[in-house]
Amino acid sequence: MIVCSCNVFSDHQVRDVLANSSGVRSPGQVYRCLGCSPQCGRCARTIRAILDQVHGSCSDCPVECPGAALSTKLVAAE
Repeated sequence: MIVCSCNVFSDHQVRDVLANSSGVRSPGQVYRCLGCSPQCGRCARTIRAILDQVHGSCSDCPVECPGAALSTKLVAAE
């Protein structure tokens, strides 16, 4: 799925960055690894959710956590 329509990159590209670059922990670092910068910023939340999925930091999140809800939606969309 397209994550950023301004810079035109997908969730697969974000996951590739996370798999191939150690220490990437923020949306800003993902943008830099992809050779771009945020434009409107609407995709930062989705990038954060992918980061949380990959790094497992949302595993202990309560159900009412917005990040956990977004992560669940992203997993369902795959």
